[in-house]
Amino acid sequence: MSGTAGPGVARWRVAPGGALEGSIVVPGDKSISHRSLMLGAIAAGRTEVTGFLASEDCLATLKALRAMGVSIEQRDPHHLFVEGVGRNGLQAPAGPLDMGNAGTAMRLFMGLLCGRPFDSTLVGDASLMRRPMERAAKPLREMGAAIETLEGRPPVQIRGGRPLHAIDFQMPVASAQVKSAVLLAALSAEGRTCVTEPAPTRDHTERMLAGFGVELLRSGRSVALEGGQLLQATRVQVPGDFSSAAFFMVAASLAAGPGLTLRNVGVNPTRTGLLDMLISMGADIRLHRHEGASPEPVADIEIRPAALRGIRVPEALVPLAIDEFPVFFIAAACAEGETLVRGAEELRVKESDRLAVMAAGLAVLGVEHELLPDGMWIRGRPGLGPAYGGGRIDSHGDHRIAMAFAVAALRAGAPIEIYDTANVATSFPGFAALARGIGLGLVEL
Repeated sequence: MSGTAGPGVARWRVAPGGALEGSIVVPGDKSISHRSLMLGAIAAGRTEVTGFLASEDCLATLKALRAMGVSIEQRDPHHLFVEGVGRNGLQAPAGPLDMGNAGTAMRLFMGLLCGRPFDSTLVGDASLMRRPMERAAKPLREMGAAIETLEGRPPVQIRGGRPLHAIDFQMPVASAQVKSAVLLAALSAEGRTCVTEPAPTRDHTERMLAGFGVELLRSGRSVALEGGQLLQATRVQVPGDFSSAAFFMVAASLAAGPGLTLRNVGVNPTRTGLLDMLISMGADIRLHRHEGASPEPVADIEIRPAALRGIRVPEALVPLAIDEFPVFFIAAACAEGETLVRGAEELRVKESDRLAVMAAGLAVLGVEHELLPDGMWIRGRPGLGPAYGGGRIDSHGDHRIAMAFAVAALRAGAPIEIYDTANVATSFPGFAALARGIGLGLVEL
C-alpha cells in the first residue's frame, strides 16, 4: 500500500530499531470514561470522575451530554464532576449529536436515548458514518424503540416517546457495545431484560451499573436487570486503558533494552485476551496487582524482551482482544513460526477494515502473510535483527493501525512512514511524545 495522503495530512516517520526503557502511565480507559459520563448524567447527585480520558472520542460524549442539559465541570482534563439529572432529566438537544469517530458513544447513546420523550439524531465523522449500526438497533426495536438508520449506517434517528418493554435477548454475535446498548435501554423498560452472550465480552457496563446502585442478576453468560431502577451518584476512578497499554506491551517484548513497566493499568479479565495471547507466545510479562481497586482490577505490568513463537489463537480469546489485533499482528510478524487468527470478522467493521488494512501494510513491509475472510495467517521472522523492511503505510485514518505500525519500526530494516495519523487523538492523545520518551524514533511531520 503506498502512502496516498495529500498535502497537509498528518503523518509520522519512525526510524528503525531502538531500545525501550522506563516506567510510564498510559491514558485512562476509553470504555470506562464514556460510561462514567453517561451513567453519571442519569444518576441522582454529583458523580466525581478521576483519570478521565480527555480524548476526542470521550469529549464527544461529554459535549453530547452537555447539549442535553447535563452540567459537567472539568477541574482539569482528567478530573471532572457530573451533575446528574436523574433518570428522566435529559433534555431535547437543539440539533444532531455529533459522535465524531466514537462508535462506542454512538451505540451506547442509542440505548440511552431510545426511551426518552424527545427525538434525537446521532451523526459522526466520515469514518463513523460508514460503520454498521443495525446490530444495536435491531434489539432496541424489539424493545419498542423507534430507530432509523440509512441503509444500516448513520445518521441514526431516534423517535422519542415510545414505551419500552423488557426482552430476553440471545446475542447472535459477541459485542460489548450491543450488550451495553440493550442494558442502558433496559433501565427505561418495563419488566426484566435479560441479555445472553455467545462468548464473554468486556463487562464495564455491568460493573459500573452496580457501582451506581443498580441491581443486576448474573448467571453464566447471562445478565438481567429490572427496569425503573434509580442510579445514585458515585466516585469513578478510571484506570489506564489496557488497549493503549497493548502497544507498549508488544513494543517492549520486541525491542532491545532492559524492559518497560506500565503503571496503573486496568486488567479486567474481559479485556486482557492479548495478555493471554502474548504469554502463549513466550512473552516475559509480569503483573503486580493493586489491592482494593474494585470494581475494576488494576495492576502494574512489567515487560521484558523475549523471543516469541507463533500460535493459533483460540477463538474464545478473539472478543477479549478485538481492539488489540493490529498490534498483535506485528508481534506475530516477529515471532518464530506461524500464527493463525480466525473468527475475527468483527475487525472488518471497525474504524477501517482492519484485516484488509493490516494485510496491505504487512505486504509493504514484506511480511509473509495471507488475508482470510475472518482473520489472518502470518509467518514471522524471529531473531534480534530486522524482521522485515520499511516503507509507506496508509493507516486509513485508523488510530490503532497507525500506532501498530509505529511499533513495527522497532524490528524494521528501514524507516516506516505512516500516513493519516491525526485520529490517534481519538483514543491516545500524546502517544507520539510518550513513545519518543521511552525510545521510539518517531517524528511527527
